Amino acid sequence: MIMNMVIPVIAMTTLGLIFGLGLAYTLRLFGVEVDPTVALIITKLPGANCGACGKAGCAGFAEALKKGEAVPAGCAVTSDEARKAIAQILGIDYNSKIKTIATLICKGSKNAKDKFVYSGIKSCKAATLVFGGYKACKYACLGFGDCERVCPFLAIKIGDDNLPHINNEKCTGCGKCVQICPKAVLVLTPQKKNYHIECNSKDKGPQVMKACKVGCIACGKCAKSCPVNAIFIEDNLAKIDYNKCSNCGECFKVCPTHAIGKRRN
Repeated sequence: MIMNMVIPVIAMTTLGLIFGLGLAYTLRLFGVEVDPTVALIITKLPGANCGACGKAGCAGFAEALKKGEAVPAGCAVTSDEARKAIAQILGIDYNSKIKTIATLICKGSKNAKDKFVYSGIKSCKAATLVFGGYKACKYACLGFGDCERVCPFLAIKIGDDNLPHINNEKCTGCGKCVQICPKAVLVLTPQKKNYHIECNSKDKGPQVMKACKVGCIACGKCAKSCPVNAIFIEDNLAKIDYNKCSNCGECFKVCPTHAIGKRRN
């Protein structure tokens, strides 16, 4: 009776030892040792693995940092304090990075006329393949939410106006939405700058007005009103030099088509 109990115990113990030794050998043969510096850098990264840095997740970015193939500022998601800590680990200098977040530069959607009825795949990329999109303005946001779906931080929501709305608190400035937008109506701008040209059309004024009632007509009133000369006209479109902009809002007040907007949530 005792032997009937002892034999299975010995057998299981032996098998466990064999499997344990086999696992240890396998780990030794195939295991990858983590560089302690890389491991320390990883603790300073957000762990989002969003890929915005161009590497295969945070571990890949940490490896690139150690090899000198990337710089701390390459991670837009992590905090400035964390980037400074990474620079200290690597023994390199670091200049603070201006925090940027995604900004919509189009107010078209329902304000922009349609040139035909689109009934295809509900994707901006797919819709763009059909004669450049269904909007009369070829630069307009199509509103199908490719940006919302790709955002790893749930910072974008398509509103009732068929435009993407950015949650400024959730947005990390990773740029995934910027990369996927086929109309280039999402850009990264300094978080602390409140006013933006919410139009992306390069067409001349009369053509803009035929397609969209809130487009920029390059009248120049914003540039003339700016007390710090932060606005200029280029390619039939007003643009803001954020290095000069003082957030005074004078441009916002004088724009006749309301193509200049204030940052919103």
